[in-house]
Parts: sequence; structure tokens; C-alpha cells
Amino acid sequence: MNCQEERPTSLPPILDRVLQGFWLGTWIGHSIPLCLVLLAMVGCTSIEVAVGLKTRLDQVPVTGLAISLAPGPTLAPGGSARLVVTVSTADGKKLVTEGPGHGTVLYDSFVFTATVAQIDKQGVVSLSADPRLSDGQTPKIHITVNGHPDVVADIDIPVHYNVAFTADYSGHPGNSGFNGLDGTAGVSGSMGSMDPNNPSAGGNGSAGSDGGNGQDGEPGEDGKAVRVWVTRKPEPYLLLQVRVASGEREQYFLVDPAGGTLAVQANGGSGGAGGRGGAGGVGGAGGMGTPSGNSGSNGQDGRSGSNGPAGAAGTIVVLVDPQAQPFLDRLRLSNTDGNGKPGPAPQIQVVPVASLW
Repeated sequence: MNCQEERPTSLPPILDRVLQGFWLGTWIGHSIPLCLVLLAMVGCTSIEVAVGLKTRLDQVPVTGLAISLAPGPTLAPGGSARLVVTVSTADGKKLVTEGPGHGTVLYDSFVFTATVAQIDKQGVVSLSADPRLSDGQTPKIHITVNGHPDVVADIDIPVHYNVAFTADYSGHPGNSGFNGLDGTAGVSGSMGSMDPNNPSAGGNGSAGSDGGNGQDGEPGEDGKAVRVWVTRKPEPYLLLQVRVASGEREQYFLVDPAGGTLAVQANGGSGGAGGRGGAGGVGGAGGMGTPSGNSGSNGQDGRSGSNGPAGAAGTIVVLVDPQAQPFLDRLRLSNTDGNGKPGPAPQIQVVPVASLW
């Protein structure tokens, strides 16, 4: 494009300003990328809307909405998914939200209201990991469209429990030790004289310093002492109520035996890796002369640190109600030390366990 080309007269105002910046850049002998001009004026999202890559609905003749969940159509406690909104317009078009919908409609075109679940401004719906907050309820999302208060839609999101849950009470791995510092190089010897009429010896180089020792790795943390309560939920359909606790920390789960599992872990943490020993410094070179000086000795490498000891395996005690005992195979119990060695066998006690909430 050269400065003498006639500019279009029917451009949107924002693009007209962009082209003004482009021609100005050409006039001063520089190529100014259009994206940089746009960024300086309005920001990336507004750029995409201006050039048709993204769509906001406030100026679009919206007549209806259809909503789905991706992946969907259900959520498990602790899970999340994203809304896909398909927009119908008065001129017969179908517009879809960005992201999993692979469309252009921006999520800031909508106002979301959630019941039981939570939803953010990007249409991500999440459900609390605590099943007590959603048990017996159906999460709902209500949607309105900016600029179109009469266009609304709702979606109910069933909750399911046939997934692999995890209750992790394992110890943390130990931190790695710091590496030792490398030794410093020795200083070269001073120059002597090689003049046959006035010879002098070169100075000896100094020894390199020893490398520092690597720090030992820190111990792995021990696995926790964990107690698990399992009972059948007092409902017509079969679900298992589970409480897992150690000290002040506790978690609750609802598990569908038809495909659902719960992994309870009380493993010791692995020991931290020892730090590497520092390299010894190189001895300084002998100075040239008659005779030349001796080179200094190299410093010794530092000792590498030892790996930290592994954390001990935790313990697991399971109290299971007789009605839930046939489904104990839905629990995955693990308590090994930080080196993978099995700890004490988990204890299973069949005792009456009342409803947990």
C-alpha cells in the first residue's frame, strides 16, 4: 500500500482509525503492524469484535437461546464443565459461544446466575467437592442476554457419583538439598624472565579451592493416621456415604458403587534428593620463566549430599456398616512408606455406622 491510495470512506470508525495509523507509519518510513496500533487503542478483545473474529450480542437481533454443557450433561462433586450457548437470531442465524462451542460469541454477552453450583464469567460451571452441599438438589444456571432482557434460558445439571474420587492424606516429599558451591580457581604464578643473560624463575600457581559439600535431602513426611466411615445412604437408590478424617482435616464423599470408587491414600513422602557436591577449583598455572613455576593443585570436589530418609507409611482404619460391607471393594486403600514399602495392613471393622449427614 502506498500513501497515494484512496482510502475507503465507509469503514467502521475503529478500522478507520487503524488505517490512519497505518498510513502515518508508511509516511514516516516505518511499517507499523496493525495489531500494535489496535492494541494501543482498544485492546485485543475489542479488536477481534471490530474485525468480526468475536461477537457481542448487544447489537444482534437475538430471539432465543439453547444451552448445553461440555463435557456433560452431568457434574460430579468437585467437577467442572463449560456452558455452550447456541443463539438464534431474527434473521435465521445460529451463533455459538467460543471455547468448546467453537463459535465466536463472547461470554461477556451474558449474565449468569447459579443455584447450588458456581459459575464464572467465562461460563465455567463448578460443583463443590463436598457432596453435602448438593445432595438431593439440582444445580441450576439462569442466563440473560445483555441488551435483550426478554431473552432468558435455564439449564438443570444433574449430579452423578460414578467417578474415581481421591482422599489423599499422604506425607509431602522432602525438599532436595542445595548443591555445593564450586571451588574457586587458583591464581596463576607471576612471570619470571626467560632472558638467558638474566634468567629468573616463574612463580608457582596457587591451589584451587575445594568444592563445597552438597546438602543432605530433607526427610519425607510421614503418612497420616486415617479413619474412614462407610455407610449406605438412606435412599431408595444405592449410594455410599463416606467420611475420611485425620486430625482436624475431614472430607465427605458420595460414591455410586456402579462405577464409582474412592482411593484413600496415607503414603509416606519420599526423601529429598541430596545436593550435588561442588567441583573443585582448577589450580593456577605456573608462571613462565627460567625455570617455569609449578601449576597449583586442583581443589577436591565436594561430597554430594545424602538423600533424605523416606517418610513412614500412615495407618488406615475403616469402620463399615454391615449394609455397606458388600461394597468395600469400591475403596482403594494405599499406605506405603516413601520408598514404596507397604505399611501396616489397613484395619477393617464391621460396625453399625449411622447416616453421616
